[in-house]
Amino acid sequence: MRISVKIALIASYTALGIVLSPLWFPVLGSKAFPFQHMINILSAITLGPLYAALVAVFVGIIRYSLGLGTIYAFPGGIPGGLVVGTFYILLRRYIPPSKAWKISAFTEPIGTVLIGALTSYFLIAPLIGDERTLALASENIFTGLLIFSTGWFISSFIGVLVAFTTLYFLEVSRYIRFLEG
Repeated sequence: MRISVKIALIASYTALGIVLSPLWFPVLGSKAFPFQHMINILSAITLGPLYAALVAVFVGIIRYSLGLGTIYAFPGGIPGGLVVGTFYILLRRYIPPSKAWKISAFTEPIGTVLIGALTSYFLIAPLIGDERTLALASENIFTGLLIFSTGWFISSFIGVLVAFTTLYFLEVSRYIRFLEG
């Protein structure tokens, strides 16, 4: 793919993330944004893991600057794109791309929940002094982590469903030909 096309897609995904930013729900001290997970998947599959991480950084910076997101946008967004993109690259070596993206899309919660939520809960929340999250951690660390991760999982899973549906219709309409195996 030409670099000019990649830059256009990066800009488009970033703009989409900003336009959809008002659609979030609260999870303790964070703002769960399901469309970031959708954008992670779309950008990871169409551009690759590093570009997906770059899109997540751009969306996170702008959302945080506008007050539409929190510092949790970074550990919540970046790992998801990295994981999906990496799985897609690895899987398409062994199975057709039309099957590889369908499996890879469902790996986004691994990056968001396992990597992002754990990083946020154990590293970011203590650094920024997030009292609600820290209060849960002081009572029972496992219960607090479960509550924190559940909200992130719901957000991630909604994003996965929207991205899967979007990619499916793009593939069926033959708009995205490189997904065909």
